Amino acid sequence: MAGTRRRTARGAAVAVTVLLGGMIPGAQAASGVQEIDAELAYTCDFPEGGQPAKVRLTAQVPESAQAGQMIQPEEMALVLTLPEAASAALAESGAAAVSAEARLSVDVVQGGRQARAEWVGTAADAAPVPEAGELTLSTAGSVPYVRPGAPGDLSFKASALSVELAVKKADGAPAEPPTLSVQCVVDADQETTLATVGVDGGADTPAPGPSASDEWPDDAEQGQPVAPEVGKRAKESASAAVPPCVGDPLNAEGRDMVAYVAGYANVTKLDGATKFPPACARIHTYDGENWFEFPYVHAVLNAAIVLDYKGKPQLPPTTGTFLTFGFMPTTATLEMTQIPPEPDSPQDRNVVSHGITDLLNGGFTKTTTSVDMDFVLRLYDVKVNGVPLDVGKSCRTERPFRLALAGLGTWDPEKGNEGYTVITGGELTGSVTIPPFEGCGVGEDLDSLFTASLSGSPGFVKQVQGAPCVPSTGGACTPEYQPQDIPKATR
Repeated sequence: MAGTRRRTARGAAVAVTVLLGGMIPGAQAASGVQEIDAELAYTCDFPEGGQPAKVRLTAQVPESAQAGQMIQPEEMALVLTLPEAASAALAESGAAAVSAEARLSVDVVQGGRQARAEWVGTAADAAPVPEAGELTLSTAGSVPYVRPGAPGDLSFKASALSVELAVKKADGAPAEPPTLSVQCVVDADQETTLATVGVDGGADTPAPGPSASDEWPDDAEQGQPVAPEVGKRAKESASAAVPPCVGDPLNAEGRDMVAYVAGYANVTKLDGATKFPPACARIHTYDGENWFEFPYVHAVLNAAIVLDYKGKPQLPPTTGTFLTFGFMPTTATLEMTQIPPEPDSPQDRNVVSHGITDLLNGGFTKTTTSVDMDFVLRLYDVKVNGVPLDVGKSCRTERPFRLALAGLGTWDPEKGNEGYTVITGGELTGSVTIPPFEGCGVGEDLDSLFTASLSGSPGFVKQVQGAPCVPSTGGACTPEYQPQDIPKATR
């Protein structure tokens, strides 16, 4: 029987007060936490026919939230129990161990509108196939956030389940078939509501009123109730493959976030791209500017992004290959060091996001974001055709250069978020023009060599920002307050 248990909050959550498109999600008021502990019956479509299956789902959601703020389910675990008949069929096929990825569809319902989220659990270890009896598969994973756009109870309801089974023989080799996809439907006549969160309007939520130029119209009265927004599912946890990126959960204002970024940079002269591995970005948000211009709501977010690699404002060093004199293969380690803006200065606003919400179009929002960062590029560990070339310790661009990136994001009540915003992540594109080099060479001047090979024409840059961790609330964070979302660089 689906149900919840309640307990007191583990600590007060500090609200994130700066808004993007009205508000940064992640600031849940200090409230109790509901413990979801649901047992559900499913029927799964195996090759041998439909088989009953049992699902036990546990997770945590807050008891209450405010409209416009993020609700982040946490500590999701899904245990799938398959009947003896299904287990026996797997054993007969030669399977000795099975691992699973379970994808549970969860309907998020509020005010007659709903959106669908996907809760994904994976098994850390393969489970042995028993000689007799049921087969139990334990999975755990991450859950996308939900942001209600209006007051009113918001419910999570279990729906369809799909399971991907990876089957192996006793020697560890894949069985035949190596994978099995199983679709399951929840049995009727049982309660599927996992939890209900009370959503308040909040002190800053404008009261509904007539559609005057200086008031907010009531979307519900226009027949356009706002559907809950479902965010991206948090991806794999941070690991040794990425640099540390730990946020401060005790940040008094709750305005700081941390996120991983990764990407490629093209050098036009070389007709090639250099890949930069994931880097830590620290994001500090400032008071935004909001105004109403019927039927549009404008919201401008100012923020500062400063890179952090081992305590230095730079990207992790990476190796690039290019051609000197147009034909000689040359490799070098590239070190991109940011010149960070002075904290709390008027110039400390290298991120500007402008969101425009159309209240007459279901709350459709278009957000344009610009990110401007100043860098110095240093080269070292240079090899020409495999032979080391001593360029000294100060081979760098003669002056800083600007990396100008732009992102476009949209939100609508049917599709949710698409594209880029600071609070969801996504792709940013732009260009950079590398200045001439100086300080290159020991005993001989090699400045012109690297200037001719690398400097000049603008090069295309594509960066991917992962969903940020909000340490003050724990949203999209690992237990160590690092971002869960590790993006992959794309060309």
